[in-house]
Amino acid sequence: MINKAEIQFLDGPQSRWKELKFTIQTMTQLIHGFRALHFVGPCITIFGSARFKEDHPYYALTRKAAAAFAQLGFTILTGGGPGLMEAANRGARDVGGRSVGCNIQLPVEQQPNPYLDKWVYMKQFFLRKVLLVKYSFAFVVMPGGYGTMDEYFEALTLIQTHKIKDFPIIIFGKAYHQELIAYIAQMKKDQTIGENDNRLFLVTDDIEEAVALIREKSIKAYGLKPKNKIRPFKWLFERS
Repeated sequence: MINKAEIQFLDGPQSRWKELKFTIQTMTQLIHGFRALHFVGPCITIFGSARFKEDHPYYALTRKAAAAFAQLGFTILTGGGPGLMEAANRGARDVGGRSVGCNIQLPVEQQPNPYLDKWVYMKQFFLRKVLLVKYSFAFVVMPGGYGTMDEYFEALTLIQTHKIKDFPIIIFGKAYHQELIAYIAQMKKDQTIGENDNRLFLVTDDIEEAVALIREKSIKAYGLKPKNKIRPFKWLFERS
């Protein structure tokens, strides 16, 4: 029989000053992020690897998909770095759409890609994810690594637990993600997720199918409408 009295608990660092300092720094970063991105408009956030180069098929797919989403009127929001993030921002730029990045400060500095209209730096990954989720009406998951999976499951969990609305999640790359989809099917089989939780996302390689889903579950479902153009005051000698 286990004798609970024999347990000796460990002690560790408990600096109230460090905790207060971290809290203030976190609040300051968050307010900075909110102020920087307040007017970006309804976004589609695209997650994807920083490691795929311009000549990779996934780069071309991401660029083309982002262009199609931007033409719907959405701002394209990414992590702001290279690879598929760059491809997404570049796709928005191709069609005259708005392109925004939420970059992360790393020991090896990740520079903003050259296709951003606006970007903001965050020191903490969890704050970056708050911003990537906050302004978006859809989430697009391209092939990627740990970071992409972290962002995907963050969005998926928030939708599953009703912390955010039932926004569409679209996974591109059926071949790349086949083991991931099989693993989610295993979760459903073992009842570690709900019976309908595998319906919270669409897996496709068809951009038109993704566009149709976003029209239905983002634009129509949340009553998004074209922004009214600002009319110039002629008596102030303003021009369009």
